[in-house]
Amino acid sequence: MSQAQTSTAADQAEGVNGAGEMLRVEGLLKYFPIKSGVFRRTVGNVRAVDGVDLFVLQGETLGVVGESGCGKTTLGRTIIKLVEPTAGTIVIDGTDITSFKRREMRQVRRDVQIVFQDPYASLNPRMTVREIVAEPLRIHGLYRRGEGQRRVEELLRTVGLSPEHANRFPHEFSGGQRQRIGVARALALNPRMLVLDEPVSALDVSIQAQVVNLLVQLQKDLGLTYLFISHDLSIVRHISDRVAVMYLGKIVEVGTRKELYQQPMHPYTQALLSAAPIESPELRGKRERIVLQGDVPSPANPPSGCRFRTRCWKAQEICAEEEPELVPRAGGAHPVACHFAEVMSPLDLAGQARVQQAAHQAAQRAAAQSAAE
Repeated sequence: MSQAQTSTAADQAEGVNGAGEMLRVEGLLKYFPIKSGVFRRTVGNVRAVDGVDLFVLQGETLGVVGESGCGKTTLGRTIIKLVEPTAGTIVIDGTDITSFKRREMRQVRRDVQIVFQDPYASLNPRMTVREIVAEPLRIHGLYRRGEGQRRVEELLRTVGLSPEHANRFPHEFSGGQRQRIGVARALALNPRMLVLDEPVSALDVSIQAQVVNLLVQLQKDLGLTYLFISHDLSIVRHISDRVAVMYLGKIVEVGTRKELYQQPMHPYTQALLSAAPIESPELRGKRERIVLQGDVPSPANPPSGCRFRTRCWKAQEICAEEEPELVPRAGGAHPVACHFAEVMSPLDLAGQARVQQAAHQAAQRAAAQSAAE
């Protein structure tokens, strides 16, 4: 972290009701080796998470958004060490867990649990709901026959299921009910933080609302901290206090919900918001969509400098030569990683983008002509 980033993060951490940090990540890397040949030698790396810095306050919800393949899920799993980080620092509630082994992580996982994306794949089909929800208690030696059964029934009531469901198997439930079972399992050890890995993306819209409202209510009742990973900007806006935008393994913009949705500064954030539905009926049809050109580069061979430059209408030579730091820029109060960041009105993102793109292309043509002369 640069000095500017550190001071900004500290100011933000102190400014939210005096809450302390539940999670801090600095310089987090997760590379997956690419092996080839008879001897399976490493010939490259997939840079799934490449230098992420973020923090989450106690009782806060930090939303992480980005398109598929940007590294959101890998970031969540690396933070709780379901996959080992390549480099960087992970601090949970003041304790550096980066070098913790499996035995040491058992105690940490009492405080930090995860809810997986797919409610069909994350539950063992051979176990009853009672056995699934009680499994964390058994692993940590906290299950007692009478008390354990009452705890399971209490958890099922907490997530809106009946204790009568405890003897059923996962295939007997709907997708929304299965996700509630996953939430009940995550709450079994009374954790202080949940990593929610796209918990509603596999559910119908009406069921999504039920699960999101359940998560909001649980946070109010239990004082939980959430790291909410999603590609749905509408849901992230509903549940998050702050939002971080990821692109190709890096955080490109982070700010409060109001800052990010009303004053987006990074071109990628602006493009994402231009594609999100507008809630107010009066404003629908007044915003055009920014259509990004080209494909997402491979994380095994990312572009030099700014990773978004190959699809950005503002890109110039400096974008290829120098990687922009995640720091506050002129015209905005929240950190953004762009050399040419500026606030754009969410209702006219496409129009302003077209004007800037035309001016950029004209400047490029003039430069090419002068060079030819």
